[in-house]
Amino acid sequence: MTAWRCDSTVAPPVRHAVTQLLAAVLLSACAASKPAADSPRASATGPAVVSSSEATSGTQEREASPEAPPRHSQGHEAPSTGTAPPPLEDPLAQGIPTPGDLKRLDFRGGEPRVPVRLMEGRSEVTFSPRGRMRLRFGGPDEKMLDAAAGTRWTVRVTQGSPAVLSARVQLAEFRMADRAGLQAALESWREKGLAVRAQVLGSVYGIAGKVIDNRRTLLLVDEVLTPEAAGRKQAELLRSHGVQTTLFEEVRTPAKAILEVRDEAGVVVGMAQDRLDAETPDGGGFDVRQVEYGVGYSFHGFEDRTFRGALQLVVDRSGRLAVVNVVPLEDLLKGLVPAEIFARAHSEALKAQAVTARGEVLAKVGIKHLADPYLLCSEQHCAVYRGRTGEAASTTAAVEATRGEGLFSEDGRLVDSVYSAVCGGHTEDNDVVWGGAPDPSLRGRPDVIGPVGAIPLPASLERWLTTANLPAACRLSSFAQPSKFRWEKRFTAEQVDTRLKRLGVGRVQALALTDRGVSGRAAVLSVSGDQGATQVRGELNIRRLFGMLNSSMAVVVAERDAEGELTGWLFRGGGWGHGVGMCQTGAIGRAEAGQRYQDILRHYFNGAAVAPIY
Repeated sequence: MTAWRCDSTVAPPVRHAVTQLLAAVLLSACAASKPAADSPRASATGPAVVSSSEATSGTQEREASPEAPPRHSQGHEAPSTGTAPPPLEDPLAQGIPTPGDLKRLDFRGGEPRVPVRLMEGRSEVTFSPRGRMRLRFGGPDEKMLDAAAGTRWTVRVTQGSPAVLSARVQLAEFRMADRAGLQAALESWREKGLAVRAQVLGSVYGIAGKVIDNRRTLLLVDEVLTPEAAGRKQAELLRSHGVQTTLFEEVRTPAKAILEVRDEAGVVVGMAQDRLDAETPDGGGFDVRQVEYGVGYSFHGFEDRTFRGALQLVVDRSGRLAVVNVVPLEDLLKGLVPAEIFARAHSEALKAQAVTARGEVLAKVGIKHLADPYLLCSEQHCAVYRGRTGEAASTTAAVEATRGEGLFSEDGRLVDSVYSAVCGGHTEDNDVVWGGAPDPSLRGRPDVIGPVGAIPLPASLERWLTTANLPAACRLSSFAQPSKFRWEKRFTAEQVDTRLKRLGVGRVQALALTDRGVSGRAAVLSVSGDQGATQVRGELNIRRLFGMLNSSMAVVVAERDAEGELTGWLFRGGGWGHGVGMCQTGAIGRAEAGQRYQDILRHYFNGAAVAPIY
């Protein structure tokens, strides 16, 4: 199945079987979005940086998710109305993309290929083809090197120079439909004396009579700064307005380097400017030595891994070497799904995970890693991916059984099929967790097996958290972990004072979780101290303040000694993760109770239906 895109030169009714209504929608979207010829490449990067010494681009997980490294789809600046252009022509249709190209998925060949970063910041990388290899050096002469399977090659970076970046502070993110919310935020910040602007990210596609649209609008401070100065601006906004922010980076001057290719004897056999493309025409793939993983986590390490698809060795933003796996989407899922769910889980739960993961990949295209030579990374920030090394027969079967399937709402739009580990018995509304407009497919609901009956609901959160034998799918699953379904976390008063020092309220005297959603998850933390009071907004921001609480479905209680002196704080809560969309452990429980994957997804995504994308 093929797709019409905004950069097509022929109108959709002529070129593809897209309905006239859909064609009109897409043409309207394209007409409203002409990209500026000199727009810089951009990167929407992750969690808030609160001091100049900590100012880095960071990563953003949506459970992160919201928050991750940079990519090549382009952000487009828009007026306050929120209109903006989609990316330019995608080179994926012609072959492996280059660092200077804008990237987004192209369905014209059917299944799209996805550039996934395996690692970056390397001085050299060693790899071996598992079939006959063709290595392309690029340049006007298009030099190539053919090599046998099993040969070993090392690419080393020399004469590297980093990219020159500028940055704006990102204040908020809005769904495209939430024009009222965007306008209100624009006016609110302008009333506070801050110059702000809207910028649209993402793409819109028509395929198989359906719309794949992951566009959203960012609210940015209009001041263009160095990344270091932007970090200081973030700290200032946190102190003055209690708002956690992210950085939106733009590449002003691309990184450059010479890449040397050495054979097993260490002899230089060729050089390339900025990029090398390696492929195995027989589909054998590659072994890559010492792939770095878990960067920034306690499990950080290196591992030899095997990958399907092609390799791209390219200069990253630091002027060093990045390794990118350009892999068909279905093969990507084979190495991704087993890292997202227990491979031993019920097959219907694995199929549900495969469909949601496929939708999550498509939803992230053009949103993350905007200034880097890849679309996604292989870490928690995007999706954990170990290639063929991480594949399991059970999850591969689930991917193949659901090949090309996505989840679509009643109006034919691809659902942003997010998921979290344990919902704690009740899922949550998207707008409570991430703000913006409510998504009809992401409504929180009780996740119990059987009739709700007289069980308490999270509106009475204390009672909800202490109810015994709650028939929640994520408690009844054979993979359930009691310590994630219900939990406690205790902090001393000194620990809380240290963690919240950046808020500038002094010694903390009172904490309150408020603005709760239907699951009891809090969107606001109110903090009072002996030097002032403030609020922290955002479910994920609250959790991060306390070393990543399992969830914000929690109550907080002050603990005092016999004299009434404050000694600490106790958080008592339920669930593990943001709780929006599919509960992974609950999906296993539902599958074990006899539900098919289509029924599981219909429950978690408010009646959405599984349908083919390609």
